[in-house]
Amino acid sequence: MFTGLIEEMGTLRSVQRRGEAMILSISASKVLEDVKMGDSISVNGVCLTVVDFDRNTFSVDVMPETFRLTNLHAIQTGSALNLERAMMAGARFGGHIVQGHVDGTGTIRERTAEANAVVYTIEPNDPSLLRHVVQQGSVTLDGISLTVVSVDRENCRFTVSIIPHTLKETVLQHKNAGHTLNIECDILGKYVDHLLNMRDSQPGRRSGGLTESILRDNGFM
Repeated sequence: MFTGLIEEMGTLRSVQRRGEAMILSISASKVLEDVKMGDSISVNGVCLTVVDFDRNTFSVDVMPETFRLTNLHAIQTGSALNLERAMMAGARFGGHIVQGHVDGTGTIRERTAEANAVVYTIEPNDPSLLRHVVQQGSVTLDGISLTVVSVDRENCRFTVSIIPHTLKETVLQHKNAGHTLNIECDILGKYVDHLLNMRDSQPGRRSGGLTESILRDNGFM
């Protein structure tokens, strides 16, 4: 599990491609301070397993499913990457619950300045993802925990506002209109949606929206 607070930007040193499988070698410093074989590191929001490392780099495998579902298939040598180690028990929880299980990608449609902030307008490549994007809720973009500013369901877009510190410390500084971002929707919303759909699909159960009985039946009360 991660928090969506990026620890550092690494640099992609090499890519070994075998069809839709890849081995990425990434240079870093902070995330290597206590690294061990088999550790989980979020790379642009994708939870990947360390399979090799030395003092300055670590390597991770990218399987075909991850290749197809995320923007990692498009990265090139020299690209900057958002990195975060898995959260330690008892550590400060500064972002929100991030699994590193990307739901899909989105395309930046606009990048505009607003006072000290930069506002990004994102169009999910899978329109169904928007059902889990809630105004003032949480969303993860390339591993960054962000707050949703607005949702335009008619045009299948949502916006986030980036403070100067986040822009400076993450790969968003290199992202403009046309670039893709990995999207992970809030896990709490996905679980609630799943529970409601499971209940409504049971024989003899009628769908009627969120009710007190639904919350009680599923352990929320």
